[in-house]
Amino acid sequence: MFPINDDNPTRVTPYVTYGLIAINVLIFIYELSFSEQGLTKFFYQWAIVPVQLTGTFTGNPTPILTVEPPELLTLITSQFLHGGFAHIAGNMLFLWIFGNNVEDQLGHFKFLFFYLACGVLASLAQWYFSQGSQLPSLGASGAIAGVMGAYIIRFPKVSVRTVIPLGLFPLIFNIPAYFYLGIWFFQQALYSFATLAPRTNVGMENGGVAYWAHAGGFVFGAILGPLLGLFSQRSEA
Repeated sequence: MFPINDDNPTRVTPYVTYGLIAINVLIFIYELSFSEQGLTKFFYQWAIVPVQLTGTFTGNPTPILTVEPPELLTLITSQFLHGGFAHIAGNMLFLWIFGNNVEDQLGHFKFLFFYLACGVLASLAQWYFSQGSQLPSLGASGAIAGVMGAYIIRFPKVSVRTVIPLGLFPLIFNIPAYFYLGIWFFQQALYSFATLAPRTNVGMENGGVAYWAHAGGFVFGAILGPLLGLFSQRSEA
């Protein structure tokens, strides 16, 4: 099932949310200009490669490419890269639905800081459990999970219009945010712990989803949001 909108109007225009969506889409269009080999090199340069990040932290860098930006910079740049149409479409849909209300509560500048900080912390959560991986980790999902974590504690009872595809006759329900986002978080947390199993077939180590980034981002968002004023009076700043 996937959301299509929520019953939660905003008071201010969410310029940062719109800007983040636009930047992600433009960079994805740029990605389409690469050959398969060129795109792989681009990802290894600008996405997080856990083994390289580990080397940066330990003082023993192990660059896979001869020319690359500082690995710490990829904690930011990786948030704007996507691996396919479904990847970016899903992420931008969730950002479109939930980001505007969190931005409305925090204000534009705090929201931008909140978003990027959640993305960095989510990536570090994923890195912690895959420190030797040479597979690039990329996408906005960790930051967006942070937005969802803030949303669920600020707007738990807001209705989220949700589509459940059933062949030619999809069903549409209005589901409370605490239920929809709660189920989403439970799934991510469950899959996260599944990646710790010795022979698991899910998780970033096998080229799959970075579940620790999702679960971690959600938790960090629920913590960081209130610290930045999520429950204070709405601001237009």
